[in-house]
Amino acid sequence: MFIVNVEGAIYCEEKWLIIKRSNKEEHAGGTLSLVGGKVDIEENTLDTLERTVRREIFEEVGIEIKENIHFLYSSSFVSDSGLNVINVVFLCEYGKGTAHSKSPDEVEEVYWLTYEEVLAHSNTPPWTKESIKRAEDQRKVITA
Repeated sequence: MFIVNVEGAIYCEEKWLIIKRSNKEEHAGGTLSLVGGKVDIEENTLDTLERTVRREIFEEVGIEIKENIHFLYSSSFVSDSGLNVINVVFLCEYGKGTAHSKSPDEVEEVYWLTYEEVLAHSNTPPWTKESIKRAEDQRKVITA
């Protein structure tokens, strides 16, 4: 069995919303990341992944995203504690609200960074760089 995790690559004009994960986090504490979290067990529902990414974004950083979100890609990994995880990344456009850490145990800092700043930052792990590269490519197609 897998844990299913979702992440939102959130853009506003030419910047990306990036968080610094709390050092208390079990996986990748202290690194830069997209906003996201685990899918809750639900009854029979529709748009489970999409609703989860919206919920996680609001719970962690207090903003809403626009209605249209776009699937970017999925991957799998083994967490630091040995759990198998499926990770699904969506491209999201900022809607409203002021981004801030609503959950200090999960999010230490919130940043709006350019594509280049995310890639150049010393705390950006390879998987976050991969997500931002794919998100930037897709953003250019959508906003062209």
